Amino acid sequence: MRIADPLYALYARRLRREIHDGPLPRHIGLIMDGNRRWAKQMGMANPSLGHKYGAEHVDDVLLWCESLSIQHVTVFVCSTENLQRRDDAEVTFLMRLIEEVVTDKLTRPDAKWQVHIAGTLDILPDSTAHVLKRAVDATRDSATGYHVTLAIGYGGRQEVIDALRELMTERSEQGWSLADLAASIEVADIGRHLYTAGRPDPDLVIRTSGEQRLSNFLLWQSAYSELYFCDAYWPAFREIDFLRALRSFSARERRYGS
Repeated sequence: MRIADPLYALYARRLRREIHDGPLPRHIGLIMDGNRRWAKQMGMANPSLGHKYGAEHVDDVLLWCESLSIQHVTVFVCSTENLQRRDDAEVTFLMRLIEEVVTDKLTRPDAKWQVHIAGTLDILPDSTAHVLKRAVDATRDSATGYHVTLAIGYGGRQEVIDALRELMTERSEQGWSLADLAASIEVADIGRHLYTAGRPDPDLVIRTSGEQRLSNFLLWQSAYSELYFCDAYWPAFREIDFLRALRSFSARERRYGS
């Protein structure tokens, strides 16, 4: 979503200057909220069309991140709750949209971002799971250093449960007793089995639409993340909104729990 207004461009340049010498997040988490409300606000007969504009907008945000050398982005595409609570027609529309965007935007020949998936693919339609797996395979050898994680069919609590199950299974196969496992378990042990294992925790989590909650997104990983809440609905989230979030981040003194 590019805006040609010269005053907008001037303000965006000023924001870039303001963050130029400050710390920038290495990893950003994005909760893309407000697609349906934006569509209603725009007078669209089908609120699900907001998902279409929102999904296509991700490409813009990745370009903004590239311009600032922010190399890790995790996007909350849909939760397990979304899949369970939304009607079948909306879920079907959303899954088809995900398939199109992933194929057209993230796996095209000039794509810069290595694709990772966080979530349970088994609960997705076979066609959607296939497209996502193909995107992971197609970008596996990307050497750009840019990584985008798509949280689809994702729940933060379930991720921790799955990590614990994997850890317990691993130790059991190694001959550990339950008592030994309970006595020895450490934070890093769980971290190794998360969906996002091998990638840094988010420094900054941005949520759009004015809601101020994490909604089960990266609960373990965001323990020390800075949070930024923006009133704009996701499809209307502009580059200056993004730069304001980075300006806010750069002005904060990170305390890591203290």
